[in-house]
Amino acid sequence: MTDPRPKLSWSDLAGARAGVWGLGREGHANLRKLLALGAEPVLVDDRPAGPVDGRPVLVTGDGGLAALQRCDVVVKTPGLSRYRPEVAHLSGLGIPVVGGLGLWLAEADLRRVLCVTGTKGKSTTSSLTGHLLVGLGYRCMVGGNIGAVPYDPDNAGDFDYWVIEVSSYQATDLPVSPPVVAVTSLHPDHLDWHGGVEQYYRDKLSACSQPGAELTVANGDSALLREHAALLGPRVEWVSEHDDPAATWTEPLGLPGRHNRRNALIARRCLAALGVPGAADDAALRAAASGYQPLPSRLTPVGTAGGVTFVDDSLSTNVLPTLAALDAFPGRRISLIVGGHDRGIDYAPLATGVVARDAPTYVLTLPDSGPRIRAQIEAAARSPAAPPALAPQTGFAGVTDCPDLAAAVAAGYRWAQPDGIVLLSPAAPSFGVFKDYRDRAEAFSRAVRALS
Repeated sequence: MTDPRPKLSWSDLAGARAGVWGLGREGHANLRKLLALGAEPVLVDDRPAGPVDGRPVLVTGDGGLAALQRCDVVVKTPGLSRYRPEVAHLSGLGIPVVGGLGLWLAEADLRRVLCVTGTKGKSTTSSLTGHLLVGLGYRCMVGGNIGAVPYDPDNAGDFDYWVIEVSSYQATDLPVSPPVVAVTSLHPDHLDWHGGVEQYYRDKLSACSQPGAELTVANGDSALLREHAALLGPRVEWVSEHDDPAATWTEPLGLPGRHNRRNALIARRCLAALGVPGAADDAALRAAASGYQPLPSRLTPVGTAGGVTFVDDSLSTNVLPTLAALDAFPGRRISLIVGGHDRGIDYAPLATGVVARDAPTYVLTLPDSGPRIRAQIEAAARSPAAPPALAPQTGFAGVTDCPDLAAAVAAGYRWAQPDGIVLLSPAAPSFGVFKDYRDRAEAFSRAVRALS
């Protein structure tokens, strides 16, 4: 069988008969790039939405796989698991199955590329790193899993640096690594795609150790990352939220929470590793940090009503960021809304964190994972290790299942009065009820407006 990460570049595909497997955002960029190279594209998708620019799109299970078998190379979209049997079948026939980001990295100037990965925090870290680079006077593209597709002809430009967010899906397609890679966190996720938790860890962290890797700047507060340090490449620099306690340059970023302070410190360490002038200058960094716009649905205030603040953290689809969200509001009374699509992840750490919180905390759960979360929280509250409530308005106050988001917002509002927070931080994806996390965030905002 051929190497699952063939060391091909986009230039190698000029004039080739190339399969474009998957027609999402990155798939359309793959098509544009292939057309610019004079390649002959063959379009295949599991569930085609119709022709693309007049070109037919074949269904994978109905003639599409057979068409891919007649290609010189197949460029797949990241959402298609590398562990699907069709991938193994194509590879067994000697047909390289590659990803667009890997093709780009194979011929990029890697000294000017930073890859950022992690279960959570990678988007914020990527965006603020790019913001700092621009503030320091450099032309920077922030792309990959977030923002622009770096090889898309529509995004052509002259850049000094590229900050590329890498998902666990994309990491399995990378044949090389840049010298500097950042890892913001590690927690079980996307287990259905990867086939298991340890495989997910290996795939997620593989971006740290492909040919070319020299340094990984990693979250030193993560016990899981330290346990998996052997997967972090030849050299690791650990960054903690407690580093540089006197530093104030992060204040203009306006990012709440100790985890975001650590994300900013990781960004700075990466800039220093890239040799960016100004990375060691607090005054220059503070000026560069000014004007940063936080990404949506990441601890984003969306309104107030009756003294209660409503915070949208809809992108928190895992336990780790939800615990960080609670930690971002120390001492505040919080109605926490959790639950969504049930991927079977372990909610015991969330339950432990909720029950251990000193400030008043009331949990409202949503289908489908809500009842399972409630059961975990109730078990944690009954545990002999659970701290006793000091007063009726102190500590864990209970958990209730709600039929939908609007009901949870209304119930959370009533309990959070007179000056608390209603926090949507679901620790679950939005699939099923909502199209995506943005759709869920919009529904949250509508429910808040209805209260007003």
